[in-house]
Amino acid sequence: MSANQRALRESVKRLIVERGLPPGALLPTELELMRELEVGRNPLREAMKALEAQGIVDIRHGHGTYVGGVSLSGLEAGLAFRGALSVRGDLTDIRELLEVREVLEAGLAGRVLAAGDSVDLTVLESAVQTMEERAEAGEYAPEADWLFHETLYRPLGNNLVLELLRVFWRVFRSLDGDLPRGDEETPALVASWHRDILEALRTRDEAALHTAVEAHFRGIRARVSGSVARFG
Repeated sequence: MSANQRALRESVKRLIVERGLPPGALLPTELELMRELEVGRNPLREAMKALEAQGIVDIRHGHGTYVGGVSLSGLEAGLAFRGALSVRGDLTDIRELLEVREVLEAGLAGRVLAAGDSVDLTVLESAVQTMEERAEAGEYAPEADWLFHETLYRPLGNNLVLELLRVFWRVFRSLDGDLPRGDEETPALVASWHRDILEALRTRDEAALHTAVEAHFRGIRARVSGSVARFG
């Protein structure tokens, strides 16, 4: 990327920030941007395409260009790729990603407990029951697993945290088939980890909640450790 193109992209981002344009707001027309930024059509279009790839703008042909929602899809794709490479390497990236996820979720446990009635225990119960029912057939229930975690943290009102957790969950899900499961990690055990988290929330037992979250991640860490022997 040339210095001029880098500067142009920064100029567009600065224009959005200085005008206080929120996600979904309509940007000036291409001709207006060309005049204001003193650039030609081709360099501007190149810059806008690059910003669209980053989620900063949303180009809707025939309707205009809007401020994007700046999703974390690029981060997810990059982490998934690094994770796929790591599975066949020294697993450093996977272990580091798991550590970040664990620190984030364990750190939020107290806030989840403090959210009290805002946490929908009915949905959590339904998710756990689905996991338990599928476990009886020897099957995992990934959709119910994510529903459980999403319901757990949504009441905190931090959309960025929820999006980051979704990215981490999807990345690990994409690597699931490449990570071995130990004999002790059965669908029933996975369901029991979530059951323990739910019951700790019901009784508002913070110590039990932290213990249950730790058990959940201890099982995932065991899978990563098992991968060392498989690929090392």
